Amino acid sequence: MKKKSIEFINMLYLRGPNIWTYRPVIEAWVDIGELEDFPSNTIPGFYERLVAWLPSLIEHRCSVGERGGFLQRLRRGTWPGHIMEHVTLELQSLGGEMQGGLGRARETSVRGVYKIIVRAWHEPVTRAALYLARDLVMAAIEDRPFDVPAAIAELRELTDSLRLGPSTACIVDAADDRDIPINRLSEANLVQLGYGARQRRIWTAETDRTSAIAEGISRDKDLTRSLLQTCGVPVPEGYLVDSPQDAWDTAQSIGLPVVIKPIDGNHGRGVFTNLTTREEVETAYAVAVDEGSGVMVERFIYGNEHRLLVVGGRMVAAARGEEATVVGDGVSTVVQLIDSQLNTDPRRGRDEDQPLNLIRLDSAARLELARQQLGAESVPAQGLPVLIQRSGNVSIDVTDSVHPSTAATVALAARVVGLDIAGVDLVAEDISRPLSEQRGALVEVNAGPGLLMHLKPASGEPRPVGQAIVDHLFPQGDSGRIPIVGVTGSKGKTTVARVVAHLLQLSGQYTGLACSNGLFFGRRHVAKNDCANWAAGHRVVINRAVQAGVIETGGRSILSEGLSYDRCQVGVVTNLDPASALPEFYIHDVEQMATVLRTQVDVVLPDGVAVLNADDPPVAAMAPLCDGSVIFFGLDGGAPIIVEHLAEGGRAVFVHDAQVVLAHGQEQTVLAELSAIALTGGGKLPFQVENILAAVGAAWALDISPELMRTGIETFGFDLAEAPAEGVAPTLEIAA
Repeated sequence: MKKKSIEFINMLYLRGPNIWTYRPVIEAWVDIGELEDFPSNTIPGFYERLVAWLPSLIEHRCSVGERGGFLQRLRRGTWPGHIMEHVTLELQSLGGEMQGGLGRARETSVRGVYKIIVRAWHEPVTRAALYLARDLVMAAIEDRPFDVPAAIAELRELTDSLRLGPSTACIVDAADDRDIPINRLSEANLVQLGYGARQRRIWTAETDRTSAIAEGISRDKDLTRSLLQTCGVPVPEGYLVDSPQDAWDTAQSIGLPVVIKPIDGNHGRGVFTNLTTREEVETAYAVAVDEGSGVMVERFIYGNEHRLLVVGGRMVAAARGEEATVVGDGVSTVVQLIDSQLNTDPRRGRDEDQPLNLIRLDSAARLELARQQLGAESVPAQGLPVLIQRSGNVSIDVTDSVHPSTAATVALAARVVGLDIAGVDLVAEDISRPLSEQRGALVEVNAGPGLLMHLKPASGEPRPVGQAIVDHLFPQGDSGRIPIVGVTGSKGKTTVARVVAHLLQLSGQYTGLACSNGLFFGRRHVAKNDCANWAAGHRVVINRAVQAGVIETGGRSILSEGLSYDRCQVGVVTNLDPASALPEFYIHDVEQMATVLRTQVDVVLPDGVAVLNADDPPVAAMAPLCDGSVIFFGLDGGAPIIVEHLAEGGRAVFVHDAQVVLAHGQEQTVLAELSAIALTGGGKLPFQVENILAAVGAAWALDISPELMRTGIETFGFDLAEAPAEGVAPTLEIAA
């Protein structure tokens, strides 16, 4: 059955909280055209083709609320917009994105036009998944072939190129669990946790507390060893060498066996252990000298290699390595045995999510084979064990077995080098015994250690290392948040935002302000275009100098971009104009517009405050939706909603006898005379009086003192562009 193709009309990336969810989504507008007359149950074979291509759709519960719920809807009859929603989610999941995620399909006021809303972990992946879903659905409708594996492979490749590495991701997930704001600052693993001056930054397992000097020390193996030795940390005896002869002479003076390694290598490249002959030493030197800027010879330590993770001066995880061996079958070569017995392990691979590396015959492995009179193409006898690597990866969790003295020693080593997060390598025969009893020693201290071995150990218990790092950066009780005041409404929001920023600035906080008048940092007007948008608000929250932020967001920006912050301390809704509508977004009436503006109330933190206009019924009706408390403002303190709110112990700001009054329960405080507030024209401009009341409510929510609020509202002015046409009020310089 040939039908007109589903067409995309628009695709909006809502990268912050929006009318659908707190999380980023893509809202795709699609026109299904004549397919509006052909629900799924009227298209022969459609159900069977779709389920054959995507059998995992059985897991989608849909509105039915049970496994297979979506397939029930499909059998009964549903429309392509709804089907595309589920297919997009499933393609994302099969392509490597997280399982599940928000999905919605909503009709608009135009027949055949739907909004499809899909959770977007990575915008390019979700966009690609939407287009592929459209093509797949159309192929199922028209009974055409569709290469599902190729589509999934395309999405997986795109996902792999965009997602965070496992070490960074586990830290980000732990921060998310504590509701700490997250902003990815680059396509790499640079991530901001928190806002403004309270933020911390991570890059894989390094933080903005990781000293560049300490990192430099850790790369210099000889310097590290010297510093540790000076501070009483057990390290193997070792010396720098500059020739094969020097390496052999040093090995003899230390005593065989020895280890040879580059002084600044990493990932174990060029490291040779248990060398016992001159030929082995000279061969190892020739490889190691090409891997770094110098070569070191060290005493060989008997035992297993271990990696201990130190975070904030405390050991939080430990893993042990094991030998990699194969067993001969009398038929296969060593290379074939490695591929069949070791590299087939699903835990091994090149993917960042695989805890074990593939085994390859590098120089060190070939040396081990030579010691056994074998080579890569040798065929070991049936049952003969063949050692390939002395440490086939450090990946067996032994955290609970580490002796307390060893845990203290590795913590000391991290402090000596100066690292807040360190991966300390040591060799010991028994990690449960003190190092001093077994001649165990520390061999390296590494900055930016990989965390996967602790997250996905080959055996043993995974360790919450991401949580440990987040707790190090943000002690309990520290959310990484600065006070954010979000302002929306139909009118007055720019003035309210500027007054609030003025009051915060007077209180001594370096304040970022993004509003229709521009972008301000402190008293600097850094951009003079309309900055009531996501990009400008984002600049406020990522600025490390900002101690408080005020961000204006209108309905259009909420619908097209979302908010630029996840939650706020104070959310202000000034009013809702009955005539307001945004038909270009299919928003046609007050009820729909109220749904848009309530987004500002939805994001108020549980300990935060919504400041709402009591004189505007649709705005006042948002109060029960707030997770925090509510401060009402209005021109009449005797309004029933204010009276009832105060009777329940709530707070309100209103006008009484030409005075601004703060009321909390039955207690009332006169804040200022309207005649002293220039912005209100001596109280003759009701809309400006409302703006002052809203700003005062926000300042009160932020615990700014009444004395400072009074000074602030009396000294705030406005320029000619903001003055009413009648020219009733004087023209003053902006004091923001």
